[in-house]
Amino acid sequence: MRTQVGIVGAGPAGLLLSHLLHLQGIDSVILEARTRDYVQHRIRAGLMEHDSAALLRDAGVGARMDREGLVHEGIVLRFGGRSHRIPLAELSGGKTVMIYGQHEVVKDLIAARLAAGTPILFEASDVSVHDVATATPSIRFRHDGRDHTLACDIIAGCDGFHGICRPSLPAGHLSVFDRGYPFGWLGILAEVAPSNDELVYASHDNGFALLTMRSPTVSRLYLQCAPDEDVGAWSDDRIWAELQTRLADRDGFVLKEGPITQKGVTAMRSFVVEPMRAGRLFLLGDAAHIVPPTGAKGMNLAFSDVAILARALTAWYRTGNSDGLEAYSETALRRAWKAERFSWWMTSLLHKFDRHTPFERRLQQAELDYVTTSRAAATTLAENYVGLPLI
Repeated sequence: MRTQVGIVGAGPAGLLLSHLLHLQGIDSVILEARTRDYVQHRIRAGLMEHDSAALLRDAGVGARMDREGLVHEGIVLRFGGRSHRIPLAELSGGKTVMIYGQHEVVKDLIAARLAAGTPILFEASDVSVHDVATATPSIRFRHDGRDHTLACDIIAGCDGFHGICRPSLPAGHLSVFDRGYPFGWLGILAEVAPSNDELVYASHDNGFALLTMRSPTVSRLYLQCAPDEDVGAWSDDRIWAELQTRLADRDGFVLKEGPITQKGVTAMRSFVVEPMRAGRLFLLGDAAHIVPPTGAKGMNLAFSDVAILARALTAWYRTGNSDGLEAYSETALRRAWKAERFSWWMTSLLHKFDRHTPFERRLQQAELDYVTTSRAAATTLAENYVGLPLI
């Protein structure tokens, strides 16, 4: 088999990269270890920055997103029993965020790729990358009971944190920056209309809570918990009682309750590898960096990587100019570290840390007060939340 760009992973990064390359006349083949059904129903965060939504729209795959997605012009910070709205659009020159499930983005991209005839080989096993330091890299894999070799010019590692591409980089090539957090998120899906039109981030003495949504009829809510929390210890009644406590305010906020259809605990970490490239192998998305979900940057950061690499590959194939490819890691990491900083800051601002002394807790509360009373501080939050430029 032969293609120009071999892509490992059919998540949002791999699918969008393939689509953008197709629009520029560049061929690709996508290899995915999971089934199509699994990939399309894998629930992940679904908040898109302004430029991420525009990227899908400009690429011709944003029609359903615009019909079904929820545009938000602000968020609410709640602490001390008071709610404080951050007017994102007003503070960022009109930019907004879009609530649209990541699995819905995946469905749209898979449909577009298959309609264009791009091969997506689901259930590809025993995937390995070879000769990335040469001009003739390849990917070996097993599919439909047969062994295959995919020869290509470039390999894009879009296979996530647990994928095979990052470990395939030469030993000693990577610098790893890793930070764990002493808590996780207990997340639920509930069949109930959202209790607020915009996301509510709550800092409470019991711990953090988040009210978000998937659609006008489905709510997504989170509670700070231990990273090894036993989900079985949380009955529906206990979950709703704790959410009622942490999300309450003095203005009569009413949290709507409904049937819980999904529960799970998400551990939290910050992770970056440098560089994001070795020879002809390029890492994108979670293969290169992980952010805590507080700032809603995961998929958006992957889209930034995709936009940078797609532009560099287009220039290389059209003119032979490799400057963009040579600068890929440096360019992508510059934005990645800004997203890491913002996600760390939001996490530190809103969560309860067991190690906090009363002095540190007071500082945290003072920071929340400053952010919600200073236009300059709120503007900084807003411009990061709606998204820095993708490239």
